[in-house]
Amino acid sequence: MFPESNNTGFARNIRVVEWLKSDLLTSVANLYKAMLRGSEEKLLDALSGIIITCYILGRRLGLSFSRLDMRVEAKLRQGIDEDHEVEKWYKDLSHLLTHLTDKKR
Repeated sequence: MFPESNNTGFARNIRVVEWLKSDLLTSVANLYKAMLRGSEEKLLDALSGIIITCYILGRRLGLSFSRLDMRVEAKLRQGIDEDHEVEKWYKDLSHLLTHLTDKKR
C-alpha cells in the first residue's frame, strides 16, 4: 500500500468532519423522536450516539479526548459555582461531576 499524501489525508479528514456533523444532527433528531415515543432504548441509543460523535468530532478537529474531558469537568464546576438552575433544582451537575471523577479512580 502506498503512503497517503498530506492532501489526501486532509481531504479525507474534511469529509469525515462533514459526515460527523451530519451524524450529530441525525442523532439529535433521533433523540427528539425517542422523547416523543418514550422508548428508553431509543433514548439511550440517541444520547450515546451524540456523546460518541462529539468525542470523535473533537478528535478530528485536533482535540484530545482527555482535553475534552477536562473541559467538560471545568464547565460542570462552573455551572455548580454559578448555581445553574439544573444544579439548584436537582444537583444534576454535581452528580455528573461525581460520576466522571469516580470513573477515573
